[in-house]
Amino acid sequence: MKTLFSSLRVTAAGIAFFAMAAGVAHAESREVVIGYQDMVVPWRYAQVSGAVEKATGYKVTYRKLGSGADVVRALASGSIQLGEAGSSPIAAGLSQGVDISLFWVLDNINDAEALVARDGSGVTKITDLKGKKIGLPFVSTSHFHALVALQDAGVDPSTVKVLNLRPPEVAAAWERGDIDATYIWDPVLAKVKKNGKVLITSGEVAKESGKATFDGFAVSRRFAKDNDAFLVGLVKVLADTDAQYRDHKSAWVAGSKEVEGVAKESGANAADVPASLALYAFPTLAEQASPTWLGGGAQSGAAKSLAATAAFLKSQGTIQNVLPDYSAGVDPRFVQQAAK
Repeated sequence: MKTLFSSLRVTAAGIAFFAMAAGVAHAESREVVIGYQDMVVPWRYAQVSGAVEKATGYKVTYRKLGSGADVVRALASGSIQLGEAGSSPIAAGLSQGVDISLFWVLDNINDAEALVARDGSGVTKITDLKGKKIGLPFVSTSHFHALVALQDAGVDPSTVKVLNLRPPEVAAAWERGDIDATYIWDPVLAKVKKNGKVLITSGEVAKESGKATFDGFAVSRRFAKDNDAFLVGLVKVLADTDAQYRDHKSAWVAGSKEVEGVAKESGANAADVPASLALYAFPTLAEQASPTWLGGGAQSGAAKSLAATAAFLKSQGTIQNVLPDYSAGVDPRFVQQAAK
């Protein structure tokens, strides 16, 4: 854990140099590199359809990365200008001084992440995990909720062998029988459920602990400063795509162009996509602009969630610093402009 977090500690000068160079180059060329992960969300269809390019006139390159920690590192180095990451890696990045802002809540995770025990592992409840192996991506929302779930069940996390595995590595380790459990999201979650038992979901962890998690879009602040019109256009595409799904769920079925697009970009089985999408909640543009999520400064839902996440990570020794106010890393301007 310490090694992984130390790799986020890019020097302030280095971050500034990379961000400045990338920001200037992309502002002049109207090009942008967006980092994304394998989450099964409606926005994947917008990627396939070229909606962002059409709406903004920018040349967009999409770079698939293995984890939220990878996304934060790529933002810090300037190799991408925007990227998707869970609330846990965003909180960690902000705590480490990475110059980024959360500007969109991709999803409220709800039941889309879960702790699953492999059949034959001898694990039927959370307390059985003592001495067992759990595979999950470090610094992810799953990692955060795994620690919360263990603690709430009275299990000392130090008595569990937690392995740092990216989603594809989790799937491979699961098939080999190398791990007893995983805390993961789709498309891997759908696979492990077939021969595993769900012990608890993130929605249940949030209800029991008050520590909710979400996936968000973060942007380099220097890029945001020079490309505000692009970000407003991107937000409109994100909001429109989510609305298409919310308002026409019956059309998002296996075989539809929307589901095929989501499956293509996420690596999921198209037949599993509709059920996977149903596990998430996708906030509306109005909700995003309100204090429920991004509006409201330090009292915004996002800022409070990031603060609670950072405080917990510090208590576990995962990060060293906690900011006095995480609203400094939440930028509601683009959703507010898009909502006008």
